[in-house]
Amino acid sequence: MTLGFFRNLTKPKPTPVVEREYCVAGRTLPLKIVENDRARRLTLRIDSGGKGLRITVPPGLRRGEVEKFLDRHQDWLEQRLAKVPARPQVRPGIKIPVRGVPHRIVHEPSKRGTVTISSDERGPLLIVHGDRVHLPRRIADFLKREAKREIEKLVGKHTLALGKRAKAIRFKDTSSRWGSCTSDGNLSFSWRIMMAPSPVINYLVAHEVAHLKEMNHGPKFWKLCEQLCPDTERCKAWLKRNGGALQAIAFE
Repeated sequence: MTLGFFRNLTKPKPTPVVEREYCVAGRTLPLKIVENDRARRLTLRIDSGGKGLRITVPPGLRRGEVEKFLDRHQDWLEQRLAKVPARPQVRPGIKIPVRGVPHRIVHEPSKRGTVTISSDERGPLLIVHGDRVHLPRRIADFLKREAKREIEKLVGKHTLALGKRAKAIRFKDTSSRWGSCTSDGNLSFSWRIMMAPSPVINYLVAHEVAHLKEMNHGPKFWKLCEQLCPDTERCKAWLKRNGGALQAIAFE
């Protein structure tokens, strides 16, 4: 296969992203090779949850250089991927956290396709109705609804305290970040955060709302974040330590 953007730069400008698969540590992962005009060297990143790999390359780099770069970093990749939890597939019988509390998934196909929270003598349950094939999607949809309901409320609370308004609130399934804030006031959140404990959810919202006033991670930003969420340091550490496991859960 010929990778267009590795050809001579005198030819027509090609697509800046090439996608392929790469086998490492017993896994076959999607690999994105992204050309960046500002890049001066190759950089390699593992997506959150070990979902894929991304290499950023300078303009006009030959394909062979990418292959050599991957070969040189084979050991590094294997060591890092060995620390990434295996991707548990959402299915009946396993437990997934809701607001930090593990819930065992129970499938009850006889009823209509809804998701409800319950409990029995063994602990909290996530009861999913409808066809088995739709179970992972229904749980994902449930988490999205919970995220919209809770996060919109928290955004309102923190923007009121800050004296700023959010232009829009969006929910995504992002692999590289938990939230974002644009310069024009659009907030985005990963709905997967609903699997984290409630204080961590609150921290994430406070973090992004703080960016409405401070579009950086300087001392003023962190001071503001602490004002909105006094538990910032502990929650930030929790998300750094456990976020990969939440990103690894497969809802496909």
